[in-house]
Amino acid sequence: MKVTLSFLLLGAISLSACAQDTAGAPAVAAKPGAMASKADLATAAIVPGSPAALARDALRGINPDVQIEQIDPAPLAGFQQAIVGGQVVYVSNDGKYLLQGTLYDIGARQDVGEAALAKLRVKLLRGVPVGERIVFAPPAPKYTVTVFTDVECGYCRKLHSQIADYNRQGIAVQYLAFPRMGLGSEDFKKMVAVWCAADPKQALTDAKSDRPVPYRNCTNPVTMQYHLGQRLGLTGTPMILAADGTQLGGYVPPEQLRAALDRLAAADARPAAGAAPGSR
Repeated sequence: MKVTLSFLLLGAISLSACAQDTAGAPAVAAKPGAMASKADLATAAIVPGSPAALARDALRGINPDVQIEQIDPAPLAGFQQAIVGGQVVYVSNDGKYLLQGTLYDIGARQDVGEAALAKLRVKLLRGVPVGERIVFAPPAPKYTVTVFTDVECGYCRKLHSQIADYNRQGIAVQYLAFPRMGLGSEDFKKMVAVWCAADPKQALTDAKSDRPVPYRNCTNPVTMQYHLGQRLGLTGTPMILAADGTQLGGYVPPEQLRAALDRLAAADARPAAGAAPGSR
């Protein structure tokens, strides 16, 4: 419980230890508070006095500023499942108890919390236009993955050094920005320069190869994407997400990533247990 309370009291955000003061940060496309207000809309229609309302009030009693993405009945009887700052927690229907940890469905062999996060990721990523991503894609990709990246992290650089190999595996990579040293940092400014460059693809390659990228400021999505990564449960870079929101890990070699995507596709193609042939 101490870990959970600390997590909530600190604002329920990932990588807070890496974040720096945002003062002096370049102009961005959206203000951080705008994203929090959108998340609040998800709980605005909750019926007063309902289990969901009691869970919401309990979480806000711990931290009034906590960002709640959604609250739904949990598979665990007597509890509500809440997504808070990119993590899943469980609150008793009377608002008295809070659980944090993995809830595993033995029959379905599935992490229930991760499944809920995957659905949220799909929903939120739909709001990021392709034009705000930096895309490396083959002519006719078999799969598309979203990758939260940083220009400084070693594994981000290793992944990007093999970008042609991912494309040869039929995988399109759509990059989103996550400056892991925080807003206003030199890392952040480098990523703004990349996203504002005349040729962002070349600028990203240069930045990840320690070649200088001339600083340029513009209306850009770097801050928005940084906050989005936190909302999606990012705990480190790179973060690779499949089209269905499944997190495939950090750095994954090209052939292994293709194999993982093939397995996901095969699993999605299988009918649910007990379903009639041909049904989904």
